[in-house]
Amino acid sequence: MEIFDMFISILGSTIRLSIPLILAALAGLYSERAGVFDIGLEGKMLAAAFAAACVAYLTGSAWLGLFCGIAVSLVFSLIHGFASITNRGNQIVSGVALNFVAAGLTVVLGQAWFGQGGRTPQVSGEGRFSPIILPGADMMREVPFIGPIYSNVISGNNFLTYLAFFAVPISWWVLYRTRFGLRLRAVGENPGAVDTAGISVTFLRYRAVLVAGLLCGIAGTYLAIAQSAAFIKDMSAGKGFIALAALIFAKWKPVPVMFACLLFGFLDALSNFMQGKAIPGIGEVPVQLFQALPYILTCILLAGFIGSANPPKAGGVAYSKER
Repeated sequence: MEIFDMFISILGSTIRLSIPLILAALAGLYSERAGVFDIGLEGKMLAAAFAAACVAYLTGSAWLGLFCGIAVSLVFSLIHGFASITNRGNQIVSGVALNFVAAGLTVVLGQAWFGQGGRTPQVSGEGRFSPIILPGADMMREVPFIGPIYSNVISGNNFLTYLAFFAVPISWWVLYRTRFGLRLRAVGENPGAVDTAGISVTFLRYRAVLVAGLLCGIAGTYLAIAQSAAFIKDMSAGKGFIALAALIFAKWKPVPVMFACLLFGFLDALSNFMQGKAIPGIGEVPVQLFQALPYILTCILLAGFIGSANPPKAGGVAYSKER
């Protein structure tokens, strides 16, 4: 029973740690499917987390925090779009620049406003997204196997957690069952053909980048006032880059993206659980090894164990309308 309880604990932690990865990877999916590489996922999440924590602390409203987190992320997306779509700048350089700006600006503003070394004060009460207890969770608790999974893993998560998982089938439907999704995929493969059909490549790419900003804003808000109760310096901790790795691992498809992010979340949860514990026959393993597990897996998977992962053909290429 102790092993099962441990399994439930790790599974619940996996869900919580996977949410920002799922949202950020879906953000990258929309952007890159439209032909705009977005290395700035990390920066958008970080900026959104800071904005959400500040507003939630000052107003006591998690919903206002979410709104402001999304708004700041959308501003970063518009800057990225202006640099790489309108001015046809290098998309990688633009994304990296946004990461640096977010990393520096959040610390400077945090110190200037709150004087806590770049942190924000703790958010409590209505300033955080509280767990939602699903119907029948208490009654199901004593049911063998299914009960603990429903009560402790499926139930008891916050609104943004359920929103992230709901975004996966919605993204699949949008990309593969709507006119917008068809045009979005087409503009990432052959923007010239889309332009010839009388559809604005620039407008489509801007819309994709804005959707990416929306999702990154939700991911950052989750980090600050759902998973945690304050903004902490560099709290995104490379999750934007892990999300990009998951996106490549999943070959730019929404449902595989979710499973890839859950895999990375599981490794992260396992590393947290195994800290300070001894492995039979081996002994206590240095905590740094477990902390490096997600990154080691990223390197292994991307080294060729996932088969051919071809990005959209026009990805990273600025489009110039032919005269």
